[in-house]
Amino acid sequence: MKKRQERRDASPKKPGANSNAKPGFKKPDGNSKPNFKNAGKPFKPRLKKAPVDDGTIRLNKYIANAGICSRREADEFIRTGLAQVNGKVVTEMGYKVQPGDVVKFDGKTISAEKNVYILLNKPKGFITTTRDEKDRKTVMDLIANATTARVFPVGRLDRATTGLLLFTNDGYLTKKLTHPSHSVRKIYHVTLNKKVTHADLDEIRKGVRLIPEGIAEVDNVSFIEGKPHTEVGIEIHIGWNRVVRRIFEKLGYEIESLDRVSFGGLTKKNIKRGDWRKLDEKEVSFLKML
Repeated sequence: MKKRQERRDASPKKPGANSNAKPGFKKPDGNSKPNFKNAGKPFKPRLKKAPVDDGTIRLNKYIANAGICSRREADEFIRTGLAQVNGKVVTEMGYKVQPGDVVKFDGKTISAEKNVYILLNKPKGFITTTRDEKDRKTVMDLIANATTARVFPVGRLDRATTGLLLFTNDGYLTKKLTHPSHSVRKIYHVTLNKKVTHADLDEIRKGVRLIPEGIAEVDNVSFIEGKPHTEVGIEIHIGWNRVVRRIFEKLGYEIESLDRVSFGGLTKKNIKRGDWRKLDEKEVSFLKML
């Protein structure tokens, strides 16, 4: 034991060595200068290459962009097998849709184009169609500068009818708002050529038979407060062709003006005749909940 101790004591110490220093640590002396490897060279930050846009898009984002649900909800739907790409069910998370792929959700083809929703206060003299062979004015002329997306009118207003008309490229919402099972309500301001009798209002409430569809069910009809009895308000959810005009014509009235003042809870507030505006997120969410 003593010999080992003597050997340790006899081992030479290097000049300036510190017995308390950790192995491998060299204490700098006062004359030493720090050695900067890149001293004097300009700093060049390392930049990551920008990702290349190859046109692909994650399947959950594709479904969300189609206006069906959120991306998180889309993940759940994908897991349950509701999504198909080119005819094959895809349940893989993070799957990327290639340009030209045909994507179906719940059996229906969808598009990832960003959805647009435009509300127009239609004036007289414009036809509700995307094209007209006779080169007449269409409602598309009125919203020509509203969007570059390919939108379509939801439902129809005849040439002489004014008021609210919605445009969108959201196919799911269009079907929902136009299908009679969802009972989306529309309110019209009707001006007639003569005073309406109380008996005729009762007749309308009961339902007027129209050919060939059958009984036209009306949600409500009444005189407009502060207006003469030649003007009435009518609330209806069925979407038969020219149904409001035909109801009053069946009872012997002529319509002088017909204005749709409400559609699915949306109103003409702050939209002048011939003008349009885009719906906000709250309004779109409300329509989707109808």
